[in-house]
Amino acid sequence: MSTPFNSHSIISHKINENDLSTFFVGFDIDNNNESVYRIKPLISKLTQVIHEFSFGFHDGGVTSNTDTLPVLIEAAKSLYKIDSFKNARDIYLRDETEIEDNIEDKFLRRGEFGELILHLLLRDFYNTIPLLSKIHFKDTRGHAVHGFDSVHIQPSNNSLWLGESKLYKSGKNGVKALVQDIKEHFNTDYLNSEFALISKKIKYFDNIPQKDKWLKLLSKENTLINQLNAINIPLLCTYNSELLGDSSIDELSQDFIDIYTKEMRELKAYFDKNNDHPLKSRLNIILILFPVKDKKELVKGLHENLSKIQSLDL
Repeated sequence: MSTPFNSHSIISHKINENDLSTFFVGFDIDNNNESVYRIKPLISKLTQVIHEFSFGFHDGGVTSNTDTLPVLIEAAKSLYKIDSFKNARDIYLRDETEIEDNIEDKFLRRGEFGELILHLLLRDFYNTIPLLSKIHFKDTRGHAVHGFDSVHIQPSNNSLWLGESKLYKSGKNGVKALVQDIKEHFNTDYLNSEFALISKKIKYFDNIPQKDKWLKLLSKENTLINQLNAINIPLLCTYNSELLGDSSIDELSQDFIDIYTKEMRELKAYFDKNNDHPLKSRLNIILILFPVKDKKELVKGLHENLSKIQSLDL
């Protein structure tokens, strides 16, 4: 299957259900015939996504993966104009420490590169198109101008995808934080406010497919019932999993599949138990779980790549 970033060779889509979608990155062998987790290919693939994640339609259309280096440099620079990305970089690269799940700064706590991972998964596995790039539009404080971590559309089924993401050490902490996100974001007042901001931005872009339809959907004159029926809510939790810390495990074995599936089902049950949103029966939620071997290694590697790129002087 042809996808924008061709990540299927690196990321395995294990469970694909209406309300649960799970992924993982497996192992390969090195020159010494030892099993190694494929963190470097994952970091490399996510780095390729930076330019589209940063700019989207806002520079004349969704860009291709073969864009020139100057565009990638500008995209990396745009990320570090945002306080949360810049502060996270300083923590991981200068202090050699890690951001904990319970850190008081909510902009650091929400997951640094979680929204970048969500962007890649939506593009490659759900065939969505970014309607609005939160990186492209910033206010004077260096924060994004809208609250959703992703605002995508899926023209094939006329749906709007409003996503949230968490990149945590603990899967349960991340899932619980996502429950809080939907409580705060999926109510009439918040949606009207965010939809007004999104509409204000996208109405100036002529290359958005079926733009008038999306503007009508986002209008405060529309009913909440109609809006929720057209909205999918992907909730991504990327987290540390001990299962992927064992390089001796065979990811193709039934033992691995059974343990992995059990972990995914338990987190889904934990989410369902904690989700007490009064509108939950009307919310089209897809819980997306992406266990990784080491969150710190992933985030540090991305910051190292982007810091090198943005420092290039062409």
